Amino acid sequence: MQIRSSAIICSARAHGEVGMIVRMMSEAHGMLAGYVSGGRGREMRPVLIPGNAVMADLRARTPSQLPAARVELAISRAPFLSEPLPAAAIGWVTSFCASVLPERQPYPAIHHALEALLEAVCHAPSARGWAPALLAFEALVLRELGYGERFGAGADGQRWLDGGDWGEVLARFDRIGMALSRYLLADRRGDVMGAREILRHRLGRMAA
Repeated sequence: MQIRSSAIICSARAHGEVGMIVRMMSEAHGMLAGYVSGGRGREMRPVLIPGNAVMADLRARTPSQLPAARVELAISRAPFLSEPLPAAAIGWVTSFCASVLPERQPYPAIHHALEALLEAVCHAPSARGWAPALLAFEALVLRELGYGERFGAGADGQRWLDGGDWGEVLARFDRIGMALSRYLLADRRGDVMGAREILRHRLGRMAA
């Protein structure tokens, strides 16, 4: 197996003394996992930050083997992690994707939406500019994974984008969160939904 693709880092965890196992979302190949030798070193740590866009080369002798990965930084989103709300949003959406999307199954619509959402989180003037897009992204994931339209962001999503009621945004945030917890993260709620609860707390402070 040999794959070269642009991708978005979704998770990176230590493996052994120096390596990292990285999960990254690509357009053509879906979620890819690979072992990055030296990933815990000083040069690679800033590259393997969730949310970063990279160019990845993955190679494996057999399809069942964990590929070895070489990763080059394309876009760094590390500067935005110093801000509480963008950091919480990036942490949530990347860990969410890493947890619920199956490996090597392409979801181009999710990949495109994730790219756009990360750009909005990093560059919108405030969370009011990207929170409705985050809800639409979560609804898209539910739909793409087979849960239909009933958890969609709703036809009034554009009203929120145009500066609608922030309380309605938070209420929809809570309703979609219940669906995610029940259907996609039922067996991992404590590990992954905790990141969403941090984000919810920070968004709620905007309504005060």
